[in-house]
Amino acid sequence: MAKLIFFDTETTGNEQKDSLCQIAYKSGDESFTGLYKPPLKIPPEASAVHHITNKMVADKPSFAESGDLSKIKKLFEDKDIVVVAHNAPFDLMIVEKEGIKPQKFICTLRVARHLDPEGKIERYNLQYLRYLLEIEIDATAHDALGDVLVLEKLFERLKNKLIQSENVSEDEAINKMIEISSHPSLLRSFNFGKHTGKKIEEVAKVDRGYLEWLLAQKLESDQIDEDWIYTLKHYLGK
Repeated sequence: MAKLIFFDTETTGNEQKDSLCQIAYKSGDESFTGLYKPPLKIPPEASAVHHITNKMVADKPSFAESGDLSKIKKLFEDKDIVVVAHNAPFDLMIVEKEGIKPQKFICTLRVARHLDPEGKIERYNLQYLRYLLEIEIDATAHDALGDVLVLEKLFERLKNKLIQSENVSEDEAINKMIEISSHPSLLRSFNFGKHTGKKIEEVAKVDRGYLEWLLAQKLESDQIDEDWIYTLKHYLGK
């Protein structure tokens, strides 16, 4: 079976210009967390999420200068390794900026969406799924290592559901999760804005202009929004 590494990053924000200030991973019984001084100041809105302040990293080296980069790069890029993250495209973008490019990955966000074809789950962020699925674990939310511990438990739940629903082996389930993660998700409903709760397919029939406007916003944004761009283009026939 493939060796899995569960990882999470905390950053200066959620746009392409943002940088790493914390990384944590867990593989088997081994866990690691490191704190670094990013090239950008940590804005208060980011600190409000992860509680890492500029004062906390003032005396820390950058990730590139820390000595951890080469170790993590070697580990994550091993051909037998599968890295696992929630909303993996964002975390992969952040580590790729540091020169780390894993060969195989699983995105638990995309897998969770795949396993909810009727769109019954309102939101798919990690902490929402933690409490929705009643994952009992002593872990601090939005701390990189705390999120990794939740991620590991969520992965097990999703893997077991895939094994049961598709009647596959554990190895086949992991390969299926890699395949699902390799392309954007097709979203089905709005969970924000004036069409909250409505099916995107229905909105495309009655308010196509809104989808056109939203697509333009997503394309102009610096945020990583592959799933929404893919979804909007699908329903707009582009």
